[in-house]
Amino acid sequence: MQQTTIPCQSCGMPLTGPDVQGTDESGGLTEEYCIYCYENGAFTQPDFKMEDMIGFCVPFLVEQGLEEKAARELLAGSLPGLKRWASEADV
Repeated sequence: MQQTTIPCQSCGMPLTGPDVQGTDESGGLTEEYCIYCYENGAFTQPDFKMEDMIGFCVPFLVEQGLEEKAARELLAGSLPGLKRWASEADV
C-alpha cells in the first residue's frame, strides 16, 4: 500500500520525510509545514501574503520543468486550499 504524501500547508511542497518537515517551538517535527516555511514554531516568512508565496515558489517549479505561467496557475489554484492561506482566500 502506497503512503499518501501530505503537502506543506504553506507552500504545497510534499512532506516526504523528516528531513523536510518544519519544527515546533520545542524543536519537534511538525506534520503540517516544511522546513523552508516553518521553523521553531513560527513561519520563516511571517509577512508573506499568498501572492508573495507564489512568487517565491515559481522558480522552484520552473527548475523542475514547468513553464512559468503553468507554475503560477498551479500555485494560484492550490495554495488557497492550504491551511495558512485559507482565511486569506476567503477575503
